[in-house]
Amino acid sequence: MNTQRKTSQTKQIGGKLKQIKIIIERSDDSYTSYAENVTGIYGHGNTVEEAKQSALAGINLLKKYNKDENIPKILKGDYEIIFKFDVESFLNFYKKNFTNAALERMTGINQKQFQHYASGLKKPRLAQIKKIESAMHSLGKELISVEL
Repeated sequence: MNTQRKTSQTKQIGGKLKQIKIIIERSDDSYTSYAENVTGIYGHGNTVEEAKQSALAGINLLKKYNKDENIPKILKGDYEIIFKFDVESFLNFYKKNFTNAALERMTGINQKQFQHYASGLKKPRLAQIKKIESAMHSLGKELISVEL
C-alpha cells in the first residue's frame, strides 16, 4: 500500500500525531475514497486527485455542519491525513509513470505479476505489497535528495 501524507500544523498529542487513513480505490469508471478509521468521511471523483479533494471536503463539511459533540474526537485538534491505495488502484494510477519493466527492476517482482495485480486478476501477498511499498519509498527518498 502506498501512502501519501498531508499534515496539518503539527502539535503532537502524546508524542504522536493522530492519523486519519483515507483509502483510495478504483472502480470501473471512477475513484472512491473513504476514511478507514473515521465514520462519515467519503469522497468520489473521476481522478485520484478529485477523490482525495472530495474526502478532504467531506472532513470540512463534517466539522462545519455538526454539533461539537457529534464531531469525531480525532477531528478535534491537529491530525495527519494518510492516503492509502490498494495495489490495483496504485498500479493503475501510476502506470503513466512506471512501466512494468521499471517496476520489475525496482522490486524484483516479475512484470507479468504486475499485469495480474493491475488487472485485479490476482492479489499480491503481504510480502509483495511490502516490496512494492519499500521500492516506492526508496525511490522517493532518492528523488527528494536530487538537486539540479
